[in-house]
Amino acid sequence: MTAPLLVKLVLVSLLIFIIFNLGRALFIMVKGQHEQPMSQYLGRRVLFSVAVILVLLVALGLGYIQPNTRPY
Repeated sequence: MTAPLLVKLVLVSLLIFIIFNLGRALFIMVKGQHEQPMSQYLGRRVLFSVAVILVLLVALGLGYIQPNTRPY
């Protein structure tokens, strides 16, 4: 497995986990369940968002992925 593919798989899995935590927080907010606080899931979402940004910066710095030079 090549490094760019591995980086992309990590990014996609982190993004899916972010969406999952956001959905869990929405479910708690709508249903009014207080077993676990909604802020726990929102905090995880922020933590994994920071992780996505760090992985992107490290992958760009090491040359595993390349930015699109032409935006259109």
